[in-house]
Amino acid sequence: MLETLRQWVSESRRIVFFGGAGVSTESGIPDFRGVDGLYRQKYDYPPETILSHDFFMRRPEEFYRFYREKILVEGAKPNPAHYKLAEWEAEGRLLAVITQNIDGLHQLAGSKNVLELHGSVQRNHCVKCRRFYSDAAIRAMQGVPHCECGGVIKPDVVLYGEALDQVVMHRAISALSQADMLIIGGTSLSVYPAAGLIDLYNGNRLVLINKTETPQDRRANLILRDPIGQIFSQL
Repeated sequence: MLETLRQWVSESRRIVFFGGAGVSTESGIPDFRGVDGLYRQKYDYPPETILSHDFFMRRPEEFYRFYREKILVEGAKPNPAHYKLAEWEAEGRLLAVITQNIDGLHQLAGSKNVLELHGSVQRNHCVKCRRFYSDAAIRAMQGVPHCECGGVIKPDVVLYGEALDQVVMHRAISALSQADMLIIGGTSLSVYPAAGLIDLYNGNRLVLINKTETPQDRRANLILRDPIGQIFSQL
């Protein structure tokens, strides 16, 4: 199966990669829905509740306590999957990376055309004046981070109850409509509307790399169950 994947990659010129949390677990980023993920740990509130727009507005102190402890992972580095995708883009064979992750590791590895469906922890803006703040600035502040104008600073991540960025969605749709190969990696394909995007791919080189079964396994032309970093290090 690995040899088939190598051959398809070598023959393709418009690869699109669609990735989820499993792409970054080998970089030390927690997998929300894995066996040891955040969704199986105990908190005063479920993570889905804490990471919602309503909770951010009502209880920003508790939101930021959780956010700094569990979401802002310091020192994470790209793994072989991130670097291989950047390499393919530089070679002109990868059209886009569509990611559900918010960690910015694809850009750190060198990828340019990264479509972040759920935003990024690296971008933060004042809700009042829209002034930009880096993730390092958020880490350095105590409690609820405030702008110089007095407004609360909000991460540019899509919280539960918020709509996805339509510009990013349109770019993802365009990329998928042009793809001659789609590689899906490290995602349970259970978060919508993001997961529904893969229905736009109509080709016959749909590769699914995930440790567990997904609702889309029946559509895949090739399935690999090994860790994605391990697989990409052999390509």
